[in-house]
Amino acid sequence: MADRHLEPDTPELRARWGGFAFNAAWEAKARAAIARYPAGRQRSAVMALLDYAQRQVGEETNTQGWLPIPVMEYVATYLDMPVIRVVEVATFYFMYNLVPVGRFHVQVCGTTPCMLRGSDDIMAACKQRGMHKGHTTDDGMWTLTEVECMGNCASAPMVQINDDNYEDLTADRLDAVLDALAAGKTPKAGTQEPGRHTVEPLGGPTTLTEMVTANHDYRGEW
Repeated sequence: MADRHLEPDTPELRARWGGFAFNAAWEAKARAAIARYPAGRQRSAVMALLDYAQRQVGEETNTQGWLPIPVMEYVATYLDMPVIRVVEVATFYFMYNLVPVGRFHVQVCGTTPCMLRGSDDIMAACKQRGMHKGHTTDDGMWTLTEVECMGNCASAPMVQINDDNYEDLTADRLDAVLDALAAGKTPKAGTQEPGRHTVEPLGGPTTLTEMVTANHDYRGEW
């Protein structure tokens, strides 16, 4: 499980991020997000605004992005809410990075279904490439994090890299994905199992077969 902590609030951090503000593109998205909520409920947009802020930081640093304390303060001011409430949200959800990360944030699921299907091999493949849990490689390319279940148990083992999931992995398949990313390419997201499109059984369904082409009422047969 990842060690969650805030990046220390230093003068250097303040010098870099103390003047953060949404640029025109993210400002438009922020206003649109707030407009979805009725009067008096604008603070409900905090999750969206934290995501937008993180993505803008990512654009400015050529990384996946993260949330320095001054950036969270900016979101709090933007929504007229106590900064502690913003920090509570940011620290609760793993979609928010609390410390700097690399260009690609490799999050390896280590929960039981993935572990039984080979997540140890996936983690070992990452380490073979110089990654270490909780750290960013010296070239700023990769950050490795071990996380809890991300809901792809039927296509385990899996990793999430930035916004995409890669499933049905082996060490070799992960290497191919990482090689493609390092080369500036966009590898196919989702399952890496040849012939599989989502999480349907290989070889076709073995139960509820009549549901494949049309809805079928099985209640009479039960």
